[in-house]
Amino acid sequence: MSHTIPALAAVVDGTPADPARPCPEHPVYSGDDLGAIPDAQGTSFRVWAPTASGVTVRLFTTGDPDADDIIETHELAAGPDGTWSACADGIGHGAYYDYLVRFPDGSEHRTADPWARAAGVNGRRSMVVDLRRTNPDGWAEDRRPHILSRELVIWETHIGDFSNDPHSGVPAEHRGTYLAFTHPDTSVDGTGAFPTCVAYLKRLGITAVQLLPFYDYGSIDESVPHDAPDRAFNWGYDPVNYNVPEGSYSTDPRNGEVRIRECKRMIQALHEAGIAVIMDVVYNHMFSTDNWFERMIPGYALRRRIDGGFSNGSGCGNDVATEHPMMRKYIVDSVTYWAREYHIDGFRFDLMGLIDVDTMNAIRTSLDRLPGGATILMHGEPWAASTTALVPGAGTVLADKRGMPYLSPRIGAFCDSTRDAVRGHIFYQKVPGYLAGAAADYADDIRHAEDAWRGTLREVASVGQVIQYVSAHDDLTLWDKLCATMRRLPTDVDYTAEGESCADLMRANLLASGIVFTAAGVPFLLSGEEFARTKHGVSDSFSSPAELNQLDWRRAQRLEGLVDHYAALIQLRRGNPAYFGGARMIVPRTDEVVVFRVGGDCVAINPTGRVQEQPTVDLEIPGPYDEVSKIEPEAWQCIYCSASVVSVGDDESSGRANESDAVGGHDDTEAWPRVERRRLQLPPWTFTVWRHQRV
Repeated sequence: MSHTIPALAAVVDGTPADPARPCPEHPVYSGDDLGAIPDAQGTSFRVWAPTASGVTVRLFTTGDPDADDIIETHELAAGPDGTWSACADGIGHGAYYDYLVRFPDGSEHRTADPWARAAGVNGRRSMVVDLRRTNPDGWAEDRRPHILSRELVIWETHIGDFSNDPHSGVPAEHRGTYLAFTHPDTSVDGTGAFPTCVAYLKRLGITAVQLLPFYDYGSIDESVPHDAPDRAFNWGYDPVNYNVPEGSYSTDPRNGEVRIRECKRMIQALHEAGIAVIMDVVYNHMFSTDNWFERMIPGYALRRRIDGGFSNGSGCGNDVATEHPMMRKYIVDSVTYWAREYHIDGFRFDLMGLIDVDTMNAIRTSLDRLPGGATILMHGEPWAASTTALVPGAGTVLADKRGMPYLSPRIGAFCDSTRDAVRGHIFYQKVPGYLAGAAADYADDIRHAEDAWRGTLREVASVGQVIQYVSAHDDLTLWDKLCATMRRLPTDVDYTAEGESCADLMRANLLASGIVFTAAGVPFLLSGEEFARTKHGVSDSFSSPAELNQLDWRRAQRLEGLVDHYAALIQLRRGNPAYFGGARMIVPRTDEVVVFRVGGDCVAINPTGRVQEQPTVDLEIPGPYDEVSKIEPEAWQCIYCSASVVSVGDDESSGRANESDAVGGHDDTEAWPRVERRRLQLPPWTFTVWRHQRV
């Protein structure tokens, strides 16, 4: 006789959602030969279209969807598990194609190949590709940089933003393209005075670049030249061909081979600089409900509500049904393909909260099977824009915050709790956080954030899964959020960070970065955050002009002191393993000041306008055998102070100390923070790091 223990019966039975239509009962194809695969005799074409009554492949000489250049057609034969296939002798690399898919009701759909790995202009025709012919010189020797988890620092950018600035030093023909990353020694206006692009990243010290989507997306007309006045801009969160690089970042979008080779050259160049490449991927929705999957397998790829309408948890008009077996297989195969063929080092999943945990874990397992695959990063946004639709009672658990315990411990997530505590609520621009007028309200949250929220109800993941950040491409930049909360009506002077009137904004920026880079977990920053990047109050610039979005490299040079502050924090973190995962000993305080021990360091954040003190006796901690570490009370030395940063518009930068263990410099004056009467002296509005000498 068996019985259910009541206390154990309340198990999560699925993520709450609107009711959805059941998954169509189609056969599942397990083969790895979908798409167009060339060989010595020709090309094999295979698609999965289980509801089709017939499929025709049409072959063309060009990738222009408007050209009347058909070569020949072939009827595909029905195969196992809903597949259709054909072999075209004499057809090889460089041939373009699409499909005509017929259905029992007499309808016919023209579609490109969802499994294509190359495409023509705007992705409307697929291309047969021999991937060996797309490899740049030395590609076989390209290797992923070996970056320890404790040294991971992620810098997010958009391929266009990176080099669109005419002062970037990148040749005009390569600005805004993959090839901008292949110039290792660029500088502002080419003068050599201040590095830009890859040279700048090496100086800054970041270890990974996260690139906004660069698969083929639908919002940009690739046929418009780079220098055309009507050239549009978009972030690219609108997938069309998941396994094809975006053509607008190439020098020739009409040739499907070029975009692949140039994309690989970008990755190769970053690897040569010792920098990992993280690809931002969007498997939660597609550009349109009229997409290649819906044309080839109507009613399968996207979630539908009971009434037949498209689910819209993404806020983009549709949600991918990641829980459907063939969509799960497609996503797993696609991510694995990018990792294997393009040597991608990591993946950031947009709106991961719409992807089911089984799919996410299957991706992790597949990547782990690749040579060195266990080092490939995975993290995402543990939320959705709105409620999606799932089949009631199916037990589908999505990878949102509630689903984090079901994910592999090697799948990370962005920590919006830290972001909002530091800068203020993301959806209310004028609502301040710890650094903009509400320090007393948020001091305890900052203490928890520094320890990655361990031991609190907000702890939903292990420390290595926590992505700590205060700004990303979404919403206001950090600088613009500070302007919104610290100014009633921000002016152009505020946004441009010019003049002493911006000193308070700069101090807040310095403290925000100090909080992130000394917190447990993985530090992440938006490109340009380190030189007070502004979009003049535009919160989501996904389709704003390129001029508003591009990195301003002259601003970086002007605010070199702030850049050096970030570089010093990165140096501090990479030099001390305890910062990544070590426990924080939070010093109990009842005021706005946050003080904690990590490893041999003491970090203090003073967001007030007056000198604060921290008794050194509170900093003694038990040793491994319960003895108290004997610390000479006066032996604490301040090794970094944010007050040393030249804050607004000067050409000078913060100095570097001669001491081998120090990361920030200072003049030997009374102004530098000291220990007095067994108390650390914490200057107003400062972030300080202290190191002790054992007796």
